[in-house]
Amino acid sequence: MEAGTRGHIPGTGNRERLARGKWRDRERPILINNWEATYFNFNAAKLEALARQAKKVGIELLVLDDGWFGRRDNDTSSLGDWTVDLKKLPRGLKDLSNRVHKTGLKFGLWFEPEMISPDSDLYRAHPDWCLHAPGRSRTTGRNQLVLDLSRADVCEWIIKTVGGLLASSGIDYVKWDMNRHMTEIGSAGLPVERQAETAHRYMLGLYRVLESLTARFPNVLFEGCSGGGGRFDPGILHYMPQTWASDNSDAISRLKIQYGTSLVYPLSAMTCHVSAVPNHQVGRMTPLKTRGDVAMAGNLGYELDLQFLTREEQKEVKRQVDFYMRHRKLIQFGAFFRLASPFDGNNAGWMVVSPDQKQALVWNIDVLCPGNAPRKYLRLQGLDPKRNYAVAGTKEIWGGDYLHAAGLPIPAPKHDFQSAVWELKAVT
Repeated sequence: MEAGTRGHIPGTGNRERLARGKWRDRERPILINNWEATYFNFNAAKLEALARQAKKVGIELLVLDDGWFGRRDNDTSSLGDWTVDLKKLPRGLKDLSNRVHKTGLKFGLWFEPEMISPDSDLYRAHPDWCLHAPGRSRTTGRNQLVLDLSRADVCEWIIKTVGGLLASSGIDYVKWDMNRHMTEIGSAGLPVERQAETAHRYMLGLYRVLESLTARFPNVLFEGCSGGGGRFDPGILHYMPQTWASDNSDAISRLKIQYGTSLVYPLSAMTCHVSAVPNHQVGRMTPLKTRGDVAMAGNLGYELDLQFLTREEQKEVKRQVDFYMRHRKLIQFGAFFRLASPFDGNNAGWMVVSPDQKQALVWNIDVLCPGNAPRKYLRLQGLDPKRNYAVAGTKEIWGGDYLHAAGLPIPAPKHDFQSAVWELKAVT
């Protein structure tokens, strides 16, 4: 078990001293991302239908992921060609943005601005713009190379290109991806004796790009991504107050991913999505309730096609969204306490507490269902030991001191991947 201490909010320093801008202290929107719903196979009508379905369950933002630009029907081409694919979106991004906004949702867009595909108009025009060692072969990863952001001309091109799209297309949110490691870290813009500076100057160039774009578009919510959390660091948090924690969207895998991330970063810095089953990464079948409960430990989002859910599943999504909205401020900005580590046992537990200690939410996720398991208790943290707390939806009232010392009884699991969430309110 791990405990925080009264008066200390874990992760607050990172949120308040590293993150900045208008979104640092704003409640983050609940989003739906089209990636696992459509992958590269979409058009404006399909995206508008997804937005309308999302609106019905209370989702607030639609994010258009990879595939909207160049000739991007798979991951082999077009990075760097940030012009809309008129075969998929014949009326352009602005039209799609307007259609999404008319449904009542905000509109977000995926970019991978630091990358370039060898099969792209940009590479054919500027083959020296990628990181490379002169006279040597160039190693691709995910069929792409890395643009050389140590060069001022490359940085200016990104600022102009991305900034132009943000200014002209009604973008409310940007998912900024970076999907491969840096290799052959050399620059055509530096002399031989200064090649060792390239990696450092690359990061300075990236920060220059982000400084320019975030200052110009202060109302846009920027989210970092690098195959998930590959670049989840304080430098990025300064410009982007939240990061997609991992491309592994499986809820049970996420227990360890999110637990580990929470050791350093606040919940408001983590984006967590509910995805389809069988899970697209590991094939696991996890109940929708459990997937939703796990994804609430951060900025809630969805990554599935809502129209393929049953009526009961759609009701469950609506219930999750409504619950999260009621408690969003507490989850994203309350005091967070880790109660049971998924690395040490068969369950994970955590909780958030309001600053006045009058309200709390508690989660427990059991992984595998044991036979005839003994009754388990989750010892809570952060409550006022002198107050009594009622458990919403029941007649139970527990003393804060008792919940600290003895714990909250956990329902015996009846199946694998069972989750439980309790809402506590001080009554005396």
